Amino acid sequence: MHLLTDPLQFDFFTRALLAVVLVSVLCALVGAWVVLRGLSYIGDAMSHAVFPGIVGAFLMKGNLLVGALIAAVLTALGIGAIGRRSGLKQDSAIGIVFVGMFALGIVMLSRAPTFTTDLSNFLIGNPLGVTPADLWGALAVTVVVGGILTAVQKELLLASFDPTEARAVGLPVRRLESLLLILIGLVVVLTVQLVGTTLSVSLLITSSAAARLLARSLRKMMLLAAALGTVGGVTGLYLSYYQDTAPGATIVLVNTAIFLAALALRRRE
Repeated sequence: MHLLTDPLQFDFFTRALLAVVLVSVLCALVGAWVVLRGLSYIGDAMSHAVFPGIVGAFLMKGNLLVGALIAAVLTALGIGAIGRRSGLKQDSAIGIVFVGMFALGIVMLSRAPTFTTDLSNFLIGNPLGVTPADLWGALAVTVVVGGILTAVQKELLLASFDPTEARAVGLPVRRLESLLLILIGLVVVLTVQLVGTTLSVSLLITSSAAARLLARSLRKMMLLAAALGTVGGVTGLYLSYYQDTAPGATIVLVNTAIFLAALALRRRE
């Protein structure tokens, strides 16, 4: 029993556990939509596309999170606009905007006199460095995102899988698509800040993909993704504590193992 309780004597470990649970739930809310709509590339793309917003805020001595959020919204709107006007598939639009935004961030960074710890921590993430303010912020975003997705779930389902019918009944398909992209961007920005790019993408994609193999409805998929992400996060965090390994990478490996287990169970059916 002491193996479970000993790490809890450290406040940083307890906060990391709470952060992993909150992030797992938050990523499950949008991760289900990402997997169902075949947007798995967007998690990694968004985490890089917000780079110019972060650098811009850093150069102007502003709030990095606010800068990232602005860039995420612009990225989401840009992806939607290019996809609609060019006729290209959404993954092509994501790639175009992602590369352009990331390159812009690199150019902006080249004018920065120094690359500070604050900026690198935002990009890399550190689950063990989560503060109480970070936890409250994650809880607030989880409630907001969950409330919005619940309110528009039926409309979003119809717009996602039968846009022609959705337009026929008067649904604003383009606005719903833009809303979903903005929510994904918001989740990616927050989770990247808390746990880093690699773990953020893992919780967004890997856990939801594993849940997709086992669940038969959107609601069950979200619940299962949150549960699997939480189990993987908590297990990985404890393993990293006792094995003295990088927490984010360890959690990703555990999540990957859970996905492989889900795949094996699916094949037996």
